[in-house]
Amino acid sequence: MAFLSRVMVLKSRAHFSAGSKRPGPSSGTFEGSRKRKASQARNRVAIIIACFIGFYCVIGGRLVVYAMREPEATSSIMPADRLLASRPDILDRNGEVLATDIRTVSLFAEPHKIVDADEVIEKLRTVLPDLDAKQIYHKLSSNSRFQWLRRQLTPKQQSEILALGIPGIGFRPEKRRFYPGGATAAHIVGYVNIDNRGVAGMERYIDSQGLADLAAVGMTSDQPLEPVRLSIDVRVQAILREVLMSAIQKFRAKGAGGVVLDANTGEVLAMASAPDFDPNDPAAGGEEGWLNRMSNGTFEMGSTFKSFTLAMALDSGKVNMNDSFDARYPIRIGGFTIKDFHGKGRFLTVPEVFQYSSNIGTAKMADVVGIDGHKEFLTKLGLLSRMKTELPEVATPSQPRTWKKINSITISFGHGVSTTPLQTAVAGAALVNGGRLIEPTFLPRSQVDAEAVSTPVIKKTTSDNMRWLFEWNGTQGSGKSALVEGFDVGGKTGTADKVINGRYNHDHNFNAFLAAFPIYKPKYVVLTFIDDPRSETDRAVLAGNSAAPMVKEIISRSAAILGVKPRFGENGSAMLVSY
Repeated sequence: MAFLSRVMVLKSRAHFSAGSKRPGPSSGTFEGSRKRKASQARNRVAIIIACFIGFYCVIGGRLVVYAMREPEATSSIMPADRLLASRPDILDRNGEVLATDIRTVSLFAEPHKIVDADEVIEKLRTVLPDLDAKQIYHKLSSNSRFQWLRRQLTPKQQSEILALGIPGIGFRPEKRRFYPGGATAAHIVGYVNIDNRGVAGMERYIDSQGLADLAAVGMTSDQPLEPVRLSIDVRVQAILREVLMSAIQKFRAKGAGGVVLDANTGEVLAMASAPDFDPNDPAAGGEEGWLNRMSNGTFEMGSTFKSFTLAMALDSGKVNMNDSFDARYPIRIGGFTIKDFHGKGRFLTVPEVFQYSSNIGTAKMADVVGIDGHKEFLTKLGLLSRMKTELPEVATPSQPRTWKKINSITISFGHGVSTTPLQTAVAGAALVNGGRLIEPTFLPRSQVDAEAVSTPVIKKTTSDNMRWLFEWNGTQGSGKSALVEGFDVGGKTGTADKVINGRYNHDHNFNAFLAAFPIYKPKYVVLTFIDDPRSETDRAVLAGNSAAPMVKEIISRSAAILGVKPRFGENGSAMLVSY
């Protein structure tokens, strides 16, 4: 055997011999090593999981922070879906459109693409001459990437600006609110701002019912929405407004207002306040035009309040229709003298107190009931608290902090409490509809629904007596100038002295007329007022010569539209009037 081969054999034998003598590892040592390695593996996995959890917690936390942070004003443009978000059409009770959306465009600029701001302004003013050059220059010179220049352009304006070929100028589609009737129902319908959000009237009410919240979170779209139908009749509304505007011009008055109310359902068929405004351009109306005097203005309603005082006295059972009251002498109390404007100087029956509008007789009726009973009755009629209705613009009446006897006496004939004309009409409806107070509504309401929300406030017999008194005053008293042949109008005038420099001034009046027709079975209540009317001699005008004739014209022109059939002859037996 070769030498090298022998060496290799000997080495292998020596290695085998040494290996057989080395002690082997015990089973316990092997098991401990395995467990240690498994523990290390689990720790590594746990560390990896913890790292992932921490990483995603950081991401989640940042997302929450970004979600709660106010949006940065990087530009003044809204998302396209919000620019085109629809509002529901507003219709009258017969389906006539009072408010609708129309598509339009708005002009914007990208200042970083504008080379010469002065040249852009010069060109734009050839189409938009009223453009504010200083303001537009500031916008075009800014570092922003977007600026509105003019919202809601006409198609002609858009076409002319396109023809100018100005780089960095563009158009975005938008929705614009359009009111076909203009100012006809301005205070009822209201108006929207430049972003098509309701600001006043039923437009604001619609937003308060959830539309604004949906728009805020981007859940509105440009799809047509279900229209909102109102209770008003635009034909009657137009007549009412025309009568008011004519009266203001004729009597050089500061303002006027009126309402036509369904006496049995509380639906407002028409309501207007003048001066008013065009909701297509509300800024042009000014503050005087924005004020809704019917629901958001409070006034001392004068002798119309005598209707409530007589109803209170009769309903209490302490006074009946056959009673008489001494109206011979003025009442002196607390340094004041209460007297009658057209005093008769004798005892007056209850109908005569109403017919001659006796302050003395009315005050004595209130005294029979008492201060607490008087305040409780007016509260029950809703005349001392804020009226509940859909219209947002509703004022809270004012009354004395503490009612004393002098307060009860003056309030009995309409001085000392200021309330809104609309809630005066609502309380008047309760006097003639059988004694039920029904909250007014500007939305359609059925007779069944009205009965469900009505509240009995006086006895039916009291209501019957009040209808008779209204009819009596309409034919024999101050309401004669409101009579419309065939329609049996009854009502009560109210001439209240206005407070000038803290004192009542006899030369400045607030005149009102509260009426119902047909009075034998009232369907509608009509109330009109005129603020500070002047005669040709520049003297004050009484309600019988101003507010009552307004009611006459409204009823004569709208009764047929409202479906009221005239009656002629005794008990309506005659079908025609001879002429």
